[in-house]
Amino acid sequence: MSRIVSLPGGNHQLLVNGRPFLMRAAELNNSSLSSPAFMRNVWPKLVENNVNTVLGAMSWDQIEPEEGRFDFNALDQVIRDARSHGLKLVLLWFGSFKNGLSTYAPPWVKTDPVRFPRAIARNKDTGMPQLLDCLSVFQEASYKADAKAFATLLHHLRQIDEKENTVIMIQVENEVGLLGDSRDRSEAAEALFQGQVPPHLIDILQAQWSTLNNVLRETLANFHIRETSSTWEDVFGRDSLQTDEIFMAYHYARYLEEVASAGKAAYNIPLYTNAWLRNIPDKDDLASQWPALLGGGTTPGEYPSGGAVETVLDIWQLFAPSLDFIAPDIYLSHYEKTCARYRHREQPLFIPEQRQDEPGALRMWAAIGTYGALGVSPFGIDNSSPDVSPFTMHYKLLAQVTPQILQARANGRALHGFFFDRFDKGQDDPSKSQIIQMGDWILTISRAFVFGHPAPAFGIVIHQGGDRFFLVGEGYQVSFESTIPNTTFSGILSVRELEATAGPEPKLLDGRWLNGDETGQGRAVVMPSESPDCGGFFISSWIPARTRIAECIVYSL
Repeated sequence: MSRIVSLPGGNHQLLVNGRPFLMRAAELNNSSLSSPAFMRNVWPKLVENNVNTVLGAMSWDQIEPEEGRFDFNALDQVIRDARSHGLKLVLLWFGSFKNGLSTYAPPWVKTDPVRFPRAIARNKDTGMPQLLDCLSVFQEASYKADAKAFATLLHHLRQIDEKENTVIMIQVENEVGLLGDSRDRSEAAEALFQGQVPPHLIDILQAQWSTLNNVLRETLANFHIRETSSTWEDVFGRDSLQTDEIFMAYHYARYLEEVASAGKAAYNIPLYTNAWLRNIPDKDDLASQWPALLGGGTTPGEYPSGGAVETVLDIWQLFAPSLDFIAPDIYLSHYEKTCARYRHREQPLFIPEQRQDEPGALRMWAAIGTYGALGVSPFGIDNSSPDVSPFTMHYKLLAQVTPQILQARANGRALHGFFFDRFDKGQDDPSKSQIIQMGDWILTISRAFVFGHPAPAFGIVIHQGGDRFFLVGEGYQVSFESTIPNTTFSGILSVRELEATAGPEPKLLDGRWLNGDETGQGRAVVMPSESPDCGGFFISSWIPARTRIAECIVYSL
């Protein structure tokens, strides 16, 4: 079966059938995987997209339409079909919650509000109670029914797939939390909110104080001096959205722990849940420049309150230990800052939903290279043709260099991934050059010089040890400066283009020896863009990107 192992430097490796595996993932639209017939025309497109891992929903209402009667026929067929196309699956368990609602609960749950009560919000306009299309997390019957169904699903997967390991991971629920209010106002929820904070919550937060992330410590500035017999508002603050969010996060995390632990007991494969993020516009990332509400809101209830956003990430990690990690869905948040936040406590990083356009494809290289992601997954891949999807080219290149990336991680080598966004003529360049240190060398990574307008750029640089570097990508250049004392000159000894063989296990063969114009007369390793803009200059001295893979040796005097 698949498992996640820890590596040097806080990185992780996903092992599938005992071998390191880097996900070139893509998520289907919500209903696609429910129909094997619909998927027949989708599988070949996914292969053409150079995808190796498909994320798709498996819903509670489909597999348990009547209580205690399970139907796995559609699931079994899509697993067989994925296997026949050489693809792995990450199943998304749409159980009690999907996007802050309970629309995937089966009819026998939806129509029995006495046994399975719903959350109640305070209407923001009238102040009156409002019944929500969302199960309340404060009722034992709901999580027990969900956990039973989830455990039955995983038991079935173990029976039919443990050897082949087509399903390599499962997401537990989807973007949980309460929409429409900062906390549940139902009678059961109110009784708990007005009661004593569970002593073990206080004990654990006190014991873990030094390891909490900064945003939670700021929220809990005076928490560590509170009395343990106090109520939620006594401990965390009165009339506070943050108090409401902590209350909901604790109970959502415990709910998912009940579900996840039941599944783990049936079949011990990696489990995670994902988070609908707060939208905090950030001038440092063009992709986050959208109105807050369009991107999911900035306050609890605009985004799902109690979900695993960074403000309560520690609570989720501490109280849902059966989840191997918490994953961010990154659409409009600052991409790299979010990657860094969700490496908290050295947990694995996986991005199960993100943009499928050019900005999304460019940013993938930072996630894989700098932040050690197990993979990224553009959403709605079945909506786009492989001919126009930017991920087709990016995933082809990623497949060609996956052995080098995985080997570097396993050996604790330094990797750095980066991107430079597209911008129009006359606009300021939104992407700054990057200066990093690898071993005894300072690297300056910048856009490749052209007389015309620069193109978007992306890549990964791997330090292979000593004076050797491995470079992937296009549209950038790297100069090197030795940090060894009394060095008077730093230069490039050689640059070799590498070319990948075809097939599932590519090998890199020697290509051209690059020098002269192709190295800026020895000043930098240039990884040119696909169509360099010469700006009308009459000497054509810029070559277009070819293999997008190179290896260099540098030296100093």
